[in-house]
Amino acid sequence: MAIDSTSDGRQAKRLESLDILRGLDLFLLVFLQPVLVSVLSRIDSPAAAWLLFQLDHEVWEGFRFWDIIMPLFLFMAGAAMPFSFSKYRNGAKSKVYWRVFRRCVLLFLIGMVVQGNLLAFDPEHIYIYTNTLQAIAAGYLIGAVILLHCNLRWQIIATVVLLAAYSLPMSLWGDFSPKGNLANVIDEAVLGRFRGDPTYTWVFTSLVFGVTVMLGAFAGQIMKSAGTARVRAAGRLAVIGLALVLTAWLWSYETPVVKRIWSGSMTLLSGGYCFLLMALFYYLIDCRGWLGWLGWLKIYGMNAITAYVLGEVINFRSIVQSVSFGLQPYLGDFYPCWLTFGNFLVLYFILLVMYRNKVFVKL
Repeated sequence: MAIDSTSDGRQAKRLESLDILRGLDLFLLVFLQPVLVSVLSRIDSPAAAWLLFQLDHEVWEGFRFWDIIMPLFLFMAGAAMPFSFSKYRNGAKSKVYWRVFRRCVLLFLIGMVVQGNLLAFDPEHIYIYTNTLQAIAAGYLIGAVILLHCNLRWQIIATVVLLAAYSLPMSLWGDFSPKGNLANVIDEAVLGRFRGDPTYTWVFTSLVFGVTVMLGAFAGQIMKSAGTARVRAAGRLAVIGLALVLTAWLWSYETPVVKRIWSGSMTLLSGGYCFLLMALFYYLIDCRGWLGWLGWLKIYGMNAITAYVLGEVINFRSIVQSVSFGLQPYLGDFYPCWLTFGNFLVLYFILLVMYRNKVFVKL
């Protein structure tokens, strides 16, 4: 883990749409969603019920708004890879492999801290592979091998092979029920008592985590090679996104869209939505320069790991309660909403201070 701090004000040219879209993903996860859920759960109305439905994961088959959050994390990790790997493409691969290995190990350990119950220091309740960061690590490792050793044609072939290697066995053996799907059987056999939520699968599903990361890498390569033809690149991103969504919709008649097992149709559907979001943000920000009020999202996007870990692990509510307990009689049932809001507001100010001082934590 490294902490980059710059004091001379000079920064390398960045693709701002990547930082903004990543920031939006983090803001939704560690601010807007928990605050909205806290408030809406206390409001009895059809509109509130519909929003609460969209701000939670689908129970099994189907796709809700909240189901795009994790795929977008993986997609953004892939989209950044062509930029970060470009200097290693024809050079010292040993250096980049050490970087990839180190990052994967750190992501796995941090994932165990966030949702693997590592800090309980109780082996009976520690879960090895159960978190978004670990899914990113697996997909990142697969994507790194493909990007470092294959040209674009073979990258596409490798991605299709990965998708087929997961989807065909899933269709041929077992079914798509929570207990009967092949990915679940493999997780039970491999992880055993070290497995977390049994409705999610991870080990065999790592193949399609790699597919999602590679979809992001393809988007990154389109943007990296755009040159002055950025509007055309945005159009290509949008066309690919629409094609993926259509393909996923057709495929869903054979393979249902199930985010919890990252089914093949879900992989393409979420990937299509990610392409469309990338196209929109790339067009507005990098093509047209319409950064506007979206710029503040870089506070989250440029310290994504910090935002995620602090938001998921550290409870700042005690600080908020210590200085505002007198509000409880006035807020009544909505006092817990205030504590939730204050919790993530403290996190925002921590990230803001880091951003203004150009301190960015990287793995």
